[in-house]
Amino acid sequence: MDYHEKLMSKNGLSTMTLAKEFLNCDVGDKIPTVSELNEKIGLARGTIQNSIKFLQLNGAIKLESKGHLGTYLMNKNTLILLAFAGITSIVGVMPLPCSKKYEGLATGLIVAMENQYNVPASMAYVRGAENRIAMLVADRYDFAVVSKYAAVNFKKRKDIIEIVKEFGPHSYLFKHVILFHDNNATNIVDGMKVGIDVESIDQRVMTEKVCQDKDVQYVRLGYNQILEKLQDGTIDAAVWNEDIIKDKMLHLNYRIVDLTDDGNTEAVIVVNKDRPEMKKMIGDLIDVETVLNIQKLVLEGRITPSY
Repeated sequence: MDYHEKLMSKNGLSTMTLAKEFLNCDVGDKIPTVSELNEKIGLARGTIQNSIKFLQLNGAIKLESKGHLGTYLMNKNTLILLAFAGITSIVGVMPLPCSKKYEGLATGLIVAMENQYNVPASMAYVRGAENRIAMLVADRYDFAVVSKYAAVNFKKRKDIIEIVKEFGPHSYLFKHVILFHDNNATNIVDGMKVGIDVESIDQRVMTEKVCQDKDVQYVRLGYNQILEKLQDGTIDAAVWNEDIIKDKMLHLNYRIVDLTDDGNTEAVIVVNKDRPEMKKMIGDLIDVETVLNIQKLVLEGRITPSY
């Protein structure tokens, strides 16, 4: 059956929208009335009724009217609903896998997203939580992995994303540290040039916290440039990820950033708030325990990362 061709009909937009609505419903749920759907999605009642009938005729859903109690979803074919919703793949975005912990997280997510619907799932890798969230809300990706701190911080500014999975403390990284160019340095002091990645919510905010009340010069850098610029003396200090130092066995002068763990070490998955069907899909597909177990096996060297 050519679902794409059917979506090109005059009722295609309505059918696609309603397919997403039904993906977000569980069997046994009472479905919204036509009037409620009309108010929610802004399509004519007749169009909505035709699309519901169309989905039923094509085997996507089975409904049962219970009189004054309303209409209930008695069965749904997720494969057909996905096709009518235009969801042909699921693509997530996360940080560059520059540490074993990130490699383990990526591997765990890929394994967890193997699904019974045969929907291809893959990961992309983009530096900076700001960039990943921007691409998410632009619908370039279906979900994004960021730290819980970054997600909460972003939501305070723009309430357009939603956290759908939380992986617990130290699932994102173990600790943040302050790197120093001078082997004898122990603290941020006046006059220092400090590297800052404005596209990384965590790194930017932590840098501002450790430099509070200090007269320093911020040097804008990409996260992947920080180590090089620190070693050649372009900058005197920068906040960085301790996992990378330990993984690469780097001999650097650093100290732990002594801050309350307010979610900066925890990985979370966020989705666009306007895509409840994707919230439902990610909720159903990704099991936190599976991801964490795979991450642990990668960290222990018992399996090879695959992402």
